[in-house]
Amino acid sequence: MPPSGPDRALPPPTAEGPLLDWLLDVLRPMNRTRVKQLLQHGSVSVNGTPVTRHDHPLKPGDRVAIMRGGRAAGDLGRAGVAIVYEDDAVIVIDKPTGLLTVATEAEKSDTAFARLNAHLATRKAGRPFVVHRLDRDTSGLLLFARTPAARDRLQDNWEAVTKTYLAVVEGAPRPAEGMIDNFLTEGRDLRVRATPPGGEAKRAVTRYRVVTTLGPYSLVEVGLETGRKHQIRVHLAGLGCPVIGDEVYRAATNPSRRLGLHAWRLGFDHPVTGRRVELESPLPEVLRRVAGTHGGPPDPPGIAGERL
Repeated sequence: MPPSGPDRALPPPTAEGPLLDWLLDVLRPMNRTRVKQLLQHGSVSVNGTPVTRHDHPLKPGDRVAIMRGGRAAGDLGRAGVAIVYEDDAVIVIDKPTGLLTVATEAEKSDTAFARLNAHLATRKAGRPFVVHRLDRDTSGLLLFARTPAARDRLQDNWEAVTKTYLAVVEGAPRPAEGMIDNFLTEGRDLRVRATPPGGEAKRAVTRYRVVTTLGPYSLVEVGLETGRKHQIRVHLAGLGCPVIGDEVYRAATNPSRRLGLHAWRLGFDHPVTGRRVELESPLPEVLRRVAGTHGGPPDPPGIAGERL
């Protein structure tokens, strides 16, 4: 949650450097996840202007403050969407569960795209362009472009994008770490199933590792080598460990009252500068409680960024 009470002025920086690194030092012992959430929720201002970018460059003497109520989030924050990263070419949001990425025949108005588009319109900052999608009930990092050219470059270079998810599942996958490589086909009932190759079947490759197990549930880190519809959900259910809350793929329990799947990390080559951008969205608290963890999995050993 954003801070309450009056704005808190911080001591001015004495050297140049990125905003996040400086905040981690000045706000110690506040943990890294909490500091990043302050930025995501628009609760940090530099020289009176709200800033959400982790790499915003600070200069000696800049005025930095923690703002009451997270004013930078504005209407977008009230709509449940946080901006994680933004520049002139791309914008990455933290999508809540239950929200479509783009319109469908059944839902045409309330989508992540529509909320972001309205937010940019109020700033007279153009419009977003869809790069990829997340399922309605999956939360986490969602990338949009700010220009058609940036969208095209990102999609043309999509093999360089790394997407890592966290899933809370029933049971504990065995083996505890591995790769699933098979073919998936969507049926007329819109369910996706593992099928033999051929016809409309598409190859699907998922890497996974169990991070923690607490009672009947496990937290699993999942890396995608392909991006098929419902790929993670089908593959984990195929191990006998469906994602919690996933009635479509026969989960028996729903302790968090939502699908237990979160787009945790996203890495991509910037479409203009070419530099690598690596972003992270903390696992939602409601899923952390079920998984018995106070945050995401530790860094190495991990599967993020590994390629076939």
